[in-house]
Amino acid sequence: MGKKRNLGLALTVSSILIVLGFLCWFLITIFESETPRVQLEPLPEFLTEKKEFSLIATDAKRGLRNIKVSLQQAGRNMTVLEKIFPFKGLLNCDGTHRFETRFSIDPSTLNLAQGRVDLYVHVWDYSRRSGGDGNLSILEHKMIVDTIPPAIRAVSRLHYVNRGGSGLVVYQTSSDSAKSGLFVKDSFFPGFPAAQGSQEGMHVCYFGIPIDTERDPEIYLWAEDKAGNRSKANFYCHVRKSHFRTEKINITDRFMERILPYFSSYLKDVTGEEIGKFLKINQDLRRENALVFYNLRTKTSPTRYWDGVWLRLKNAANMATFGEKRIYYYNGEKIDEQVHMGVDLASLANSGVEAANNGRVIFADRLGIYGLTVVLDHGQGLASTYSHLSNIGVQPGQEVVKGEVIGSTGQTGLAGGDHLHFGVMVNGLFVDPIEWWDSHWIQDNITKKLDILKR
Repeated sequence: MGKKRNLGLALTVSSILIVLGFLCWFLITIFESETPRVQLEPLPEFLTEKKEFSLIATDAKRGLRNIKVSLQQAGRNMTVLEKIFPFKGLLNCDGTHRFETRFSIDPSTLNLAQGRVDLYVHVWDYSRRSGGDGNLSILEHKMIVDTIPPAIRAVSRLHYVNRGGSGLVVYQTSSDSAKSGLFVKDSFFPGFPAAQGSQEGMHVCYFGIPIDTERDPEIYLWAEDKAGNRSKANFYCHVRKSHFRTEKINITDRFMERILPYFSSYLKDVTGEEIGKFLKINQDLRRENALVFYNLRTKTSPTRYWDGVWLRLKNAANMATFGEKRIYYYNGEKIDEQVHMGVDLASLANSGVEAANNGRVIFADRLGIYGLTVVLDHGQGLASTYSHLSNIGVQPGQEVVKGEVIGSTGQTGLAGGDHLHFGVMVNGLFVDPIEWWDSHWIQDNITKKLDILKR
């Protein structure tokens, strides 16, 4: 009897422990403390127009109970999205444990004011904690409502620019403008803040008209604020027609015998006839070099260095002009066609080359078909190039003054004889250098416009 009584007592104790264990598990389960997880994308700093958001909410244990997305601004509370999830199955095992959705916020539709707005995402689960309200996760994101684009207007008037030439426009933007400049079709030319002492928001923008531009290209001022709002403004700009020469160049075997060894490192993996090697240099290497020149635009200073008329190589004859269309022939057949993007000047061999204007050296090295080359930054997107040099007398970062000797003429690169290939760039675009040698052109097209800033 004693053994049976002890066994029964043991079974009773075990049952009680099982019940207590189950009760503990049940209480821990329904009162679990793990909060739901919330993911929201994107998280923009500014709200400028109707914006779509992606929301993901998950709760692996008790499941999702309720989601509410709302906005708060200046005492206003606006519900953007609200959803209640039903309780399904034992302990909500069949309930919603993951929810994905998209919603939009339109500042115009909601009549949001300019300025700060707070976005809240509240997510509750089916836990019995917090008096039965469940665990709560709150995601808060602060944004700035900014739907007003910056203002921009031209201050200078009557802009006459040659195709392949340069121009300058003086314009003014509102204080919220973060970036501005000018577009010629798809080509962007950045503006730069005017010198101290000018009115607030005044900018200068040097621009060029690409040589291949069609008649009457779209030209307009452009501005963008920190929020990404953009505005544009038209202004009077007349593009004059320009005529460029055409030159036929005969490539001889003797010329290639002299030139190709200079490019031996570039041609080390190239096989085939000599004329094929020449074409690779004249086409592929030329494109690579053009990209190097273009990328130098990012090294310009926001401060203007240049002053007055630009210098031309002394006692030099023009051997080739800007924009010249060159047609190459070999054994009487046309093999290539390129455009000459500078002016070739020939004087005595190894003549001293002077800086065309005040500037800072941003490139001084060997550059493919251009040979030994120096590039000077004159500030605000303007640069000058000096190529085919026999030697370089300056270093990158060095400041030079107008007339300072920076090297000597030569025939390095793809040159047929000793000369200087001189070029002018506006934000990486080659333009006609002859304009910058003309004091009357500078006075009429540049100086008069800059004088506006002194008023």
